[in-house]
Amino acid sequence: MSEERATEMVARIARAMVETPDEVSATIGEDRGEPCVDLLVAESDRGQVIGRGGRGAHALRTLLRAATGPRSAGGLGLRIVD
Repeated sequence: MSEERATEMVARIARAMVETPDEVSATIGEDRGEPCVDLLVAESDRGQVIGRGGRGAHALRTLLRAATGPRSAGGLGLRIVD
């Protein structure tokens, strides 16, 4: 899956999780020298995306890994931007 499609997938899923979907955006960024999806949500919705015990963020990372492959093989990571 291309980086653009993976980014749109993450944004679409995040929009379904939050109260203000208009404020969700996802872009390609870099984390420790490796490509990742930077997910930006409203501050009031950040807890919804991260989830209890980080379960929401973990689920998003799992879906992203399934779509793009592991980071060690050139796949994308996920970073929820503050």
